[in-house]
Amino acid sequence: MVTSVPRLVIAAPSSGSGKTTVATGLMAAFTARGLAVSPHKVGPDYIDPGYHALATGRAGRNLDAYLCGTELIAPLFAHGARGCDLAVVEGVMGLYDGAAGQGDLASTAQVAKLLRAPVVLVVDASSQSRSVAALVHGFASWDPGVRVAGVILNKVGSDRHEEMLREALDASGVPVLGALRRTAQVDTPSRHLGLVPVAERRADAVDAVASMAAQVRHGCDLDALFALACGAGELSGAAWDAAGAVASVPPCPRTPDGRTDRAPAGAGERGTGPSRAPRVAVAGGAAFTFSYAEHAELLAAAGAEVVVFDPLRDERLPEGTGGLVIGGGFPEVYASELSANEPLRKAVAELAFGGAPVAAECAGLLYLSRELDGRPMCGVLDATARMDERLTLGYRDAVAVSDSVLAAAGTRMRGHEFHRTVVEPGAGAAPAWGVRAPRSRVEGFVQRGVHASYLHTHWASVPGVARRFVERCLTS
Repeated sequence: MVTSVPRLVIAAPSSGSGKTTVATGLMAAFTARGLAVSPHKVGPDYIDPGYHALATGRAGRNLDAYLCGTELIAPLFAHGARGCDLAVVEGVMGLYDGAAGQGDLASTAQVAKLLRAPVVLVVDASSQSRSVAALVHGFASWDPGVRVAGVILNKVGSDRHEEMLREALDASGVPVLGALRRTAQVDTPSRHLGLVPVAERRADAVDAVASMAAQVRHGCDLDALFALACGAGELSGAAWDAAGAVASVPPCPRTPDGRTDRAPAGAGERGTGPSRAPRVAVAGGAAFTFSYAEHAELLAAAGAEVVVFDPLRDERLPEGTGGLVIGGGFPEVYASELSANEPLRKAVAELAFGGAPVAAECAGLLYLSRELDGRPMCGVLDATARMDERLTLGYRDAVAVSDSVLAAAGTRMRGHEFHRTVVEPGAGAAPAWGVRAPRSRVEGFVQRGVHASYLHTHWASVPGVARRFVERCLTS
């Protein structure tokens, strides 16, 4: 299979240069032209893809070479871009910044090379004129494998300022494809972990995306950008497929009682005997916005019926819930509301204490704790959680310490931590993971059917996680 979807990578010399404004604006502007635009984000970011989805009407998807491996970047891209006219990939940090101490691994530059895509560099021009040419020349020549094919100037002060910048760049060989004025402001508020997610400010977020699109339409040459995207190289190989990924996992061994756990996909109609599709409830709403689209796809491919519920609003779990997934988000912002929903907290605790499979990451870990900042939570874990001034951030190499509903002991996975909270104790009697860096430690909790941890993981890298979880839903 050959993928030839036109595509652009939007990068920058550093964070704060305007990548999100330009990338989201381009997605919305091209969508308004009637194109089907596939949105992507380099790295483990959960928030920007929400704005991308709002701009395009399609799921925002991450391309993380550390979490998923370099070999999955092109297949995951092709999966998301199926049937699209254009793909826009927003980079992470600076163009050449990636996993600490590991060269270009997980950098925007590496992903651009893996996708054979041209790079458009967004430059904050607010405090420079002629020097912009030296900056662009350096980024364009640093790695011959990266094709920096255009520049969009951001925070330009005036017509005269733009003229000086363009004159300086004339000799660089890198064309200027847009210039956005410094005075234009887009209301995208931030807090302790970055932008406020779309789910928390839906109406305002719609207005913000519309403003980004207007800025880009006014300041960028959309026709030249699309022509540049059409020059991306072809990608060979099959697109990632959730059903194929699940089917590639070897059958599970026999359980102690002699039964064989088999993936239920295609095993029968929902609700008919032991082969029925288990219902997996996935937490959503404003408090739990962090998830990868591929997780739900893998659960469905493994045979589950995936149902989203909102712990802020719903007082009961979905009828017939046989498994529960609680991803990341901002429960600390909504601690009072989550605590006040006592009926749901009791329902979650009852499900967990009954042995049903429960997978919780970061925010889910806090929600399952006894309390968060002094407010009662679900009480599934004998631990307390609180806000902390220190930011814990970074990629992690992990190994499963205990057998759980997600993984057998010894399973290796890569993950990412991103939080300003502390859980005490940090690990239960049966920890979830052993983590090597930045220091060797164990963390998380495995008890009954619960797997709770700070670690965000991408299941596409180990699809057996989804299959094992669904199987446990059938046998718990």
